[in-house]
Amino acid sequence: MPSNAEAAEVFRRIADLLDVLGERFKPEAYRRAARSLEGLPESLAHFAERNELRSIPGVGEAIEEKIRELLSTGKVHYLERLEREVPPGLVEIMRLPGLGPKTARRFWVELGIEGPAELRDAIAAGRLSGVKGFGDRKVEQIQEALGAATAPPSARRPIEEVYPVARAVVTALRAQSPADRVEVAGSFRRARETVGDLDVLVTSSDPEKVFDVFSGLPQVASVRLRGGTKETVLLHGGLQVDLRVVEPDQFGAALQYFTGSKDHNVHLRSLAREQGLKVNEYGVFRDDQRVAGATEEEVYAALGLAWIPPELREDRGEIDLARAKNLPKLIEAGDLRGDPHVHLEDPNDPRAAERVVVAAQARGLSYLGLVVASVDENGRSERVDRRIVEAARRAAGDSVRIVNVVERGPGPLPPGLRDVPADRTILRPVGTEKGIPKTTTEPEAWLVAHLGGPVEFVRPWATLAASLGAALEVGPGAERIDSAAARSALEAGARLSISTGIGGSDEGATEAVALGFARRAGATREQVMNAASLRQPTASRRTKAH
Repeated sequence: MPSNAEAAEVFRRIADLLDVLGERFKPEAYRRAARSLEGLPESLAHFAERNELRSIPGVGEAIEEKIRELLSTGKVHYLERLEREVPPGLVEIMRLPGLGPKTARRFWVELGIEGPAELRDAIAAGRLSGVKGFGDRKVEQIQEALGAATAPPSARRPIEEVYPVARAVVTALRAQSPADRVEVAGSFRRARETVGDLDVLVTSSDPEKVFDVFSGLPQVASVRLRGGTKETVLLHGGLQVDLRVVEPDQFGAALQYFTGSKDHNVHLRSLAREQGLKVNEYGVFRDDQRVAGATEEEVYAALGLAWIPPELREDRGEIDLARAKNLPKLIEAGDLRGDPHVHLEDPNDPRAAERVVVAAQARGLSYLGLVVASVDENGRSERVDRRIVEAARRAAGDSVRIVNVVERGPGPLPPGLRDVPADRTILRPVGTEKGIPKTTTEPEAWLVAHLGGPVEFVRPWATLAASLGAALEVGPGAERIDSAAARSALEAGARLSISTGIGGSDEGATEAVALGFARRAGATREQVMNAASLRQPTASRRTKAH
C-alpha cells in the first residue's frame, strides 16, 4: 500500500503534467491535495477506512476517487493517461534544476523540443536566441541545469517544500509524545531559502517514548540511528531529520548551537574566549561552572549581547549590533494588516471569493487587494466577473475591505480592460530590456509582483518601486523575491509586501516563509507596506463595485 509521501508524489506528478498540457486551475488543486497528504499525522489508509478522506484539505470527490483507486490498485489511471499524452523527455526537462513544467511546455509548444538531447541541440544551434524570456543568462542557466542532470542530486530543497513536512512532524510530536518543548533549529529556523535536513530539539522525561512516537510517524521511511539522546530518520522523499532530546537547563544553548549558522557560532565562540568563557551546545561556561544555557536569551546575555533573531544569524554584522543593543525590531506575523495581491483559485466560482474573505477574517486582516483583471507576460488578459467580486464584498461585510486591483505591465491596457474600475495597480516585470523597467507614471501603483530573479535584475525595479511609493512582493516561488533580493530592495529605498498566500492552497506556508524571508532581509514593520493601514486611493480613482 502506498505511503502518504508516495501518494503525495502521485498527485504532484499529475499537477506537473497538467501544467505541461496547459491546464489553468487543475494543477493547483492537485498540488494542494499533495501537500495535504504529505503532512497528514497518520496513514492515508486510516482516513479511507473511516470514510474521512473528504476531511483532508483539498480532497473533493474527484481526488477522493483517485486516492481510493491508488490505495486499492497501487496506480491511478488518470496519471497513466496524462503520461501517455506528454512526451517522456519533457518530464526529464521539467525535473532539471531551475526549470519546471511551464518552461517545459514552452519548449514543446513553441520550439518543438521534447527532451534534454533536443534541448542541448537547440541551444547549440542558437534556436533560443531572440526567444522572449530566454536571454543569455537564462540560456546559461539552462546549460548548467543540463550539466547538473548527470550529477548527484542536491540534498538541499526549497524551504517552502520542507515547511509542511516540518510542521506535521512538530505537530505530531507535540500532540502524541511526552515532549515538553519541541522546536526546529538549523537553516529552517533561520528561514534560509533552501534546507538540507531538519534538526528537531525536544525536552522530555521519557526520551525513549518520544523516539517511539517519532520513528512511528507515517512520514518516516527508515531509522538510520537511535541511541542515547539522538535518533536520525529518513522520511519518504529522502529528507533526513535528526531528533535530539536535551535537558531543560541546556535547551537554550542547544537551540542556539544547532540553529547556527556556522559563521555566526564561530564568531560567538571567539567572543566568549575573549571574556574567559566557553560556549557550546550544553551552555556557557566559566571554567567548569555553567553560567547560562536554559534559554537563548541568557546565552546571549552571558556574552554581553542582546538576543539575536534566528533569521539574522549569518555573521553579517548582527553580533556588533547586538553588542551595541541596536538590532532592528523585525516585522512579525501579528503586524500584517492585509494582502494587496490576491488571485482567486477559481475566478469563476463565487465560493472561491468567499473562501479568501473567510481566511482573511480568520487571520485578522482588514483588507484584501483582489485582482479583478490582469494581463500576463504574453499580453493575454483576464477579468473576474463582477458577480464574483460582489460575492466577496457580501462575505466581507464591514470586517474586510475589498480593493479592486488591476495587474498589468507598464504601458497601455488592452481595450477589453480599459473599463475595469481599479483602486490600485500591480505592475508586472514585462516590457523590459536587460532587466531595466520602462518608465511609468502609474498614479496608483501599489506593488511590483511576479518579479523573481537575481539581485541584479530586481534592483532597478526596486528603484522604480521606491520612486512610485510601491512595494516589492517577497516570498517563496519563482515569481517573488527572496531574502537577498529583498535586502537589496530595502537598500534601494523600496518597501516590501509579505505574501500571505490567501487565495492559494498552502495552508499558511507562504506567509510563514515570506515572513521569514523579510525578517532575513532585516525588514522592520515600517518597511513592510502591508503592515500599515490601507492608504485611501485618490478620489478620481476610488470606485465602488466592479
